[in-house]
Amino acid sequence: MRCLSLAVAVAAFFVSGALAQTAPQIAAGPQATIETSLGAITVALDPVHAPLTVANFIRYAKEKHFDGTVIYRVVPGFVLQMGSYEADGKPRRTHAPIPLEANNGLSNVRGTLAMAHGDMPASATAEFFINLSDNSASLNHEAGDTGDTTGFAVFGQVTSGMDVADKIAAVALGGVGPFANAAPVTPVVIEKVTIAEAPQAPSAALPADTH
Repeated sequence: MRCLSLAVAVAAFFVSGALAQTAPQIAAGPQATIETSLGAITVALDPVHAPLTVANFIRYAKEKHFDGTVIYRVVPGFVLQMGSYEADGKPRRTHAPIPLEANNGLSNVRGTLAMAHGDMPASATAEFFINLSDNSASLNHEAGDTGDTTGFAVFGQVTSGMDVADKIAAVALGGVGPFANAAPVTPVVIEKVTIAEAPQAPSAALPADTH
């Protein structure tokens, strides 16, 4: 399952929550608007530090992959996760996984967007999350990792709508999906995700699909 590891991240939550929430230096790039049934969240994407990840996210957005899916995992004080699951808990088909870009200098602080992945680092497809707290201690690339095999790649920063994210984090839980206990009882629907391209935004070549 291409999802953020709950066991690893929650184990370090109380430590990370005490750290200073320093905003990363997100480079100017395209803007994404995530319109949900509880309000809109606007995000500045960073194709300079995470070119493949941003290109991947934009591809899914333009294909309307996210439209009509739900926020299927809510962990108050930690993350909101979304991407491919519909209200009945069924996932949508995804493209080939992309390489991990966690070693990019950006940090998993409150208000950042990052890609979820499975046990293998280069397994991210369409699942992403919004950090509700400073999760840098548990989710960042590890300093001793000389490659890019640890952590979760930050690729954007919420510029407006964190009040909406916090509202979603307060809904009643116990629905259906890959994290049933963390799924909203009343589905929080991603009505659509739109992209406003920045002038001369860098592009990146994505892995070819094998199916």
